[in-house]
Amino acid sequence: MLKHSLVPLIAAVVLTLPATARAQAFPDGPGKEILEKKCSVCHAPEQVTTFGRSAEEWHEVVVNMIDLGAEVNEEEAKVLVEYLAKNWPLKGSKPAEEKPAEEKPAEKPAEKTAPQVAPGAVAPVSSHAPSVTIREWDVPTPKSRPHDPLAASDGTIWYTGQMVNVLGRLDPKTGQIKEFALKTPASGPHGLTEDKAGNIWYTGNSKGLIGKLDPKTGQVTEYPMPDPAAKDPHSLAFDQKGTLWFTVQGANMVGKLNPVNGELALRNSPTSRSLPYGIMINSKGVPFFVEFGANKVASIDPATMVIREWTLPNAASRPRRVAIDAQDNVWYSDYARGFLGKLDPATSQVKEWASPGGPASQPYGIAVIDGNVWYSESGVEPNTIVMFDPASEKFQTWPIPSGGGVVRNVSVTKDGNLALALSGVNKVGLVEIRKK
Repeated sequence: MLKHSLVPLIAAVVLTLPATARAQAFPDGPGKEILEKKCSVCHAPEQVTTFGRSAEEWHEVVVNMIDLGAEVNEEEAKVLVEYLAKNWPLKGSKPAEEKPAEEKPAEKPAEKTAPQVAPGAVAPVSSHAPSVTIREWDVPTPKSRPHDPLAASDGTIWYTGQMVNVLGRLDPKTGQIKEFALKTPASGPHGLTEDKAGNIWYTGNSKGLIGKLDPKTGQVTEYPMPDPAAKDPHSLAFDQKGTLWFTVQGANMVGKLNPVNGELALRNSPTSRSLPYGIMINSKGVPFFVEFGANKVASIDPATMVIREWTLPNAASRPRRVAIDAQDNVWYSDYARGFLGKLDPATSQVKEWASPGGPASQPYGIAVIDGNVWYSESGVEPNTIVMFDPASEKFQTWPIPSGGGVVRNVSVTKDGNLALALSGVNKVGLVEIRKK
């Protein structure tokens, strides 16, 4: 059960807070910018100033927020805890300087309240339901917090070690893992994709850069953002012509990179504080992305970079990740409401289904395999893998053996399985899917 001291902060998550309410000034000092850029994305400033906490309690809050999806690396977390404990201490407690935040091991996540897997959801929906086996491997570096997986063309599974500044490569056949150190310290590797030559590209979420790793040599090439405001590149995907498209969440931008000459271009999202998040490319080479800070799905014209938005029917919708099927329908995981949604861009028609884990199930990573939609429920304990059959409109759920610890993204392997990054338990996984 979540500790009582954390309940006010968690319960008051407000993604639709007006900008005026977010404009409250914070005290100067190390940690102020992290609080403003990383924490205020989802929380009202009053949630910080209303409740005083000890350094230990602030540490638990920060770890819990990271576990729930806050993009804060280990270095930033230490600075943030010290800043919060100094400016909003528990009444009657010693100053934060006398009680360092490092006293509690960073890898120990705070317990959290979560719905259980829906009763009966794990039962097969029909005799045609696939057989699923979930395999998991521990990553070698403690506290890595694997963020995104990538199923590479050679059959290996890559992951971003967000908190330890590495990219990792797993060979599922042997279980061997090799990690590659990145160039810029504390770059916060986040999203992953692969080019046709087998190079692995990532977003340096904490240092405002796009990176390319050559697995053959270990050489890393970095492409800094052309605008200093674009501090947090997030997710990325290659189009059919080899252009790399990416979102910049907190900066409210979408961008593209030409790998041939390194040229970068950025565009602002039309909706203020819309938090561009997951991004995918359709069959015609058009990038689609979801706006986690708004109830919108958007596309960007690959030639002109003009952005078009579709407003989802429910104002409370907060789509977080996106997948595209063979008919170019756009599927999204509605993290805030616990729904799976589909947008047909040609007709603007939207259809939604309640996820089996309930309204607090927090659907997250999503993909389409052989016409079925697969996604993770990150708000249930254990996390689950869910399959939705659009033909029958039925769901099937499988619990993740280790619990998952927040599965933020998924990636489809060349043979139609599903790669996972299991952030909270320091593992990577593989969902092996066999048709009956």
